[in-house]
Amino acid sequence: MRASQDELIRPGTARGGGRRRAFAAAVLAAALALTSACTSGGGDKGPSWQGGGDSGPKATATITEPKADAKDVPASTTISFTTEEAKETAVELKDSAGKTVEGELQADGKTWLPDGALEYGETYTATVTATGDDGKPATATSTFTTMAKPTKQVRISSFLGDNQLVGVGMPLIVRFSRAIPEDYRDDVQRRMTVTAKPAQEGIWHWVSPTEVRYRPKEFWQANSTVTYRVQAGGLPVGDGWYGRSDLTVDIKIGPSFVMTVENRTKTMTVTKDGQVIKKILVSLGKKTTPSSSGTMVVIEKLRKTVFDTREELGPEDGYRTDIDYAQRLTWGGEFIHAAPWSEGVQGKVNVSHGCVNVSMKDGAWLFANTRIGDPITVKGTERKLQNGNGWTDWNMSWDEYVKGSALPYEPQQADDEASAEPSTEPTP
Repeated sequence: MRASQDELIRPGTARGGGRRRAFAAAVLAAALALTSACTSGGGDKGPSWQGGGDSGPKATATITEPKADAKDVPASTTISFTTEEAKETAVELKDSAGKTVEGELQADGKTWLPDGALEYGETYTATVTATGDDGKPATATSTFTTMAKPTKQVRISSFLGDNQLVGVGMPLIVRFSRAIPEDYRDDVQRRMTVTAKPAQEGIWHWVSPTEVRYRPKEFWQANSTVTYRVQAGGLPVGDGWYGRSDLTVDIKIGPSFVMTVENRTKTMTVTKDGQVIKKILVSLGKKTTPSSSGTMVVIEKLRKTVFDTREELGPEDGYRTDIDYAQRLTWGGEFIHAAPWSEGVQGKVNVSHGCVNVSMKDGAWLFANTRIGDPITVKGTERKLQNGNGWTDWNMSWDEYVKGSALPYEPQQADDEASAEPSTEPTP
């Protein structure tokens, strides 16, 4: 199967459309001419063959990695190549039994990535075929053997599970069982792709050496679908460690359910798909324990729980209280929850220890309608939200968020699937 230039995959960023898999991919000569290095074939650049014929430019192809007869090749290897005067280019990879390995041509037009990690201790043959205007193919081959299975492997996990339904503010969260050295994060991020339908621009952001998150430029579009992949099986990640396996997760985005709390009016405004559907009276944190102003998302939901602050605040100020309809917003203990004891002052006075107090009736309604990842913005309190105190990805501007990427940011070109209406919610 051949792929046009529009079908190339950009690593570490989002694009729309389904996953296109083929063991052969073709690109336009103009695109390849911009990215290909000059080659005369042979030498230490790998095997090369030049087509013959008297009419039209003669194409050439050279496989640069893995080298012919290479041993101990990482199971994460790509097939890297250069071509000249190529109108079409196809890549094929087969194992020792002749079975074809599926994969995709990457956005640079000169690397090809298998759909999954290769088998350890297996021999493969890569073939790159370039065809010029003369119609005659130039073919390069490289046979190599992958390394033995390593003993030091890093586990890669996702906070979300397949087919999970989440809110429009939900960041994608990938975690590693061991810290990834800074010098290797760009290699890892190149193997991380996000495909959204409809297409939505976004980027990965490293919040720590063991965790990387992804958010779009604006809130996810309501009712969209998102697939994210980490193709790091067999990938070197520093100090003799390798990625244990690849990871693929498919999730669904729910309706745009957004909560905004104004301290001045002590009112929560709830919108669904851009329309105001409810106004709720609240009581926020009193002056000694103010609520945080900023954009947060629902982290977890607890129908019933117990708040016990006696150890944290001491015997005089601490308390132990049964709580209904609790929705966590920060790691520091700020929740939306029902507070029947403050119903008389909700909408008038702030009396909480930092939580968003609502009535039992409104707490039940919110609990029934929210999802993990639904955003809430609190405005006008005495304390600003500290980044990292919860999933605070939306508390950063887009420019701030981009700085957390291990790869340079490149704005995405819209495609046909990006024609849907954009989110009605502004970027914080």
